[in-house]
Parts: sequence; C-alpha cells; structure tokens
Amino acid sequence: MRVVVITGASGGLGREMAMVFSKHGDQIVLHYHSGRTRAEEIATEIRAYGSQVMIHQADIRNRQSVQEMATTVVEEWGKIDLWINNAGMTHDRLVDRIQPDEWEEVITTNLYGAFYGIQEAAKVMVHQMQGHIINISSIVGFRGAAGQAAYTASKAGLIGLAKSAARELGRFNIQVNAVLPGYLPTPITQKLPQKRSLQIIKENVLGRTSDLDEVSQFIHHLSLMQHVSGQVFNLDSRIF
Repeated sequence: MRVVVITGASGGLGREMAMVFSKHGDQIVLHYHSGRTRAEEIATEIRAYGSQVMIHQADIRNRQSVQEMATTVVEEWGKIDLWINNAGMTHDRLVDRIQPDEWEEVITTNLYGAFYGIQEAAKVMVHQMQGHIINISSIVGFRGAAGQAAYTASKAGLIGLAKSAARELGRFNIQVNAVLPGYLPTPITQKLPQKRSLQIIKENVLGRTSDLDEVSQFIHHLSLMQHVSGQVFNLDSRIF
C-alpha cells in the first residue's frame, strides 16, 4: 500500500487524482491551503472506498509549512512513496501590467511550492531508496501564452526542475517526471473569459478539452512505472 501526497488536492485535478489513487488502494494525503470544506468532502468520498486518507493544511509558499506536512505524514504513516506537485494558481496580466506582488504570488505558489515539496519528499525517499515525484506543469511552459507571463514562467520552471531533480536523485532510485495535463475544466480555467476558453479549445486539434479522469488515470499509470524518469509527458492536444 503506497502513501501518496497530492498538493492542491481540493481542486479539480487534485480531487480526481485522489479518487483514482484511492480506488487502487493507496493511502492519500490531501493537501489544501484554504479549501478545508472541499477537502473534507473529498476525504469522505475516499473513505467510502475503504481507503485511508489524511487531510493536511499547509501554505506551500512557506518552507516550514511544507516541512511540517512531510514530517506529519511520515510520523503517521511511516513513508512517502509518491509526491505530486499539483497546487497552482494564476494572475493573468500582460507582461507590462502584472504587478510585482502578483508575479511573486504565482511564482512562489507554483514553483517554490514544488521546490519545497521536492526537497522534503527527497529527504524521505533517499532513506527509502525509492520514490516518485510528479510535477504538474503545462504546455504553456513550452509555447508561452499571452497574458500569462507569470504562470508560463512558473510552469516552464517546473519542467526544468523535474529534469534537474531526476538527474540528481536517480542514483537513489527516485523518479521525477512532469505531466502537461492539457486544458481541463477546473476552478482555475473556469475563471477565464469565455472568449479565451473557446480560443483554447479551437487550438486543440480534437476541438475539445482534456478529460480529468483520463489524465488522472495516466498519472496513476505513470506512478507505477519503474524505469522512467526525467521525462515530460504532454497530454494536451494543442501542438507546439
């Protein structure tokens, strides 16, 4: 039975991943920042499948907060097999208009949060001599996106971070990969203007959004693979 930590688990993809992993018998750590009610609802759903679940509030922008979460997980369940850096947010502004505090919040949440997560997960996994870390990035990290300079920079950083960490941690039998899930119906994307959403869907060669369950099933499959690390898996049907 694996111990799986999912950051940003109260969001759309986080919730779907938690459900998929729990159905396969994994012990799930649901991280949330402010969505406690939603996290508790998801925990109730998971327990209905007979799986164990732990809810943990943490500010992933704060190193100590992430450290405390990892420590609690190990104290309670003894290990961490999989850490998924899924938490993220955005402030969509043109590059000449985004405010420094908005830029900082996006970069600190999306990139620093994953960096702290990798550091804490690696400490545990090195002792175990096994583990898997998955960064949830985005196709915009490769191709850019007008009005999303901070988000794009953070997602590009997640790709580079995964590749570098994979090189460093491979000798400890720790895998690190990145997944680009595509345009999903999540709280973040639902905030976009309808015109922008339609434009994104039009850029998709299949003319539709990605599927939450399909993406989550892929991530679950990837997490079980033993011989893949340092790779970027694009599940988006926009071509770059």
